[in-house]
Amino acid sequence: MIAIGGGGYVPARILRSFLKRPGSSNIPIQAIGLSLYETLGGDNQVEEPGTKVTRTQWLDLSSLEMSNLVGKNILIVDEVDDTRTTLEYAVKELEKDVETARKKMGREGERSKFSIFVLHNKDKQKKGHLPEDMLNEHRYLAAKTVPDVWICYPWEATYVLSISISLFSPDLEKFKAISIRG
Repeated sequence: MIAIGGGGYVPARILRSFLKRPGSSNIPIQAIGLSLYETLGGDNQVEEPGTKVTRTQWLDLSSLEMSNLVGKNILIVDEVDDTRTTLEYAVKELEKDVETARKKMGREGERSKFSIFVLHNKDKQKKGHLPEDMLNEHRYLAAKTVPDVWICYPWEATYVLSISISLFSPDLEKFKAISIRG
């Protein structure tokens, strides 16, 4: 399983619990970091889709984790399919990197098959495209299709931080001062 961070980490961890078979080892979760959103200036600090996918974290092509992906069914997990741009990027780049690793290891007959799971698919025209075989073979799954609205997930840092502060810090100003100083 590969989680696209930061939004895909929590759904991937939850999925792992449900997909694990009794008596089998845990399903490894590997992480990649991709960012398409950018913060727009102003008081609101609104995030809007950007125009370019930025890699913030990627798999180490020389490590054991790449050999673990060759010849496997790999589930890519993210929280939302908004423009589909990051999903398209992830699939293309992972397919390319796993193919390079497969050739390098001499594992000619072993093909990897990628699938995608998202919690929410926004019902709108997509900018990115997924491979036709992935769509035709139903290897793209969204738990729910929703209107094109901003979704605030409970694990997002600002939400979690505000709850933590209110629950665990009777002296809010002291907590803020400690957090700011770092």
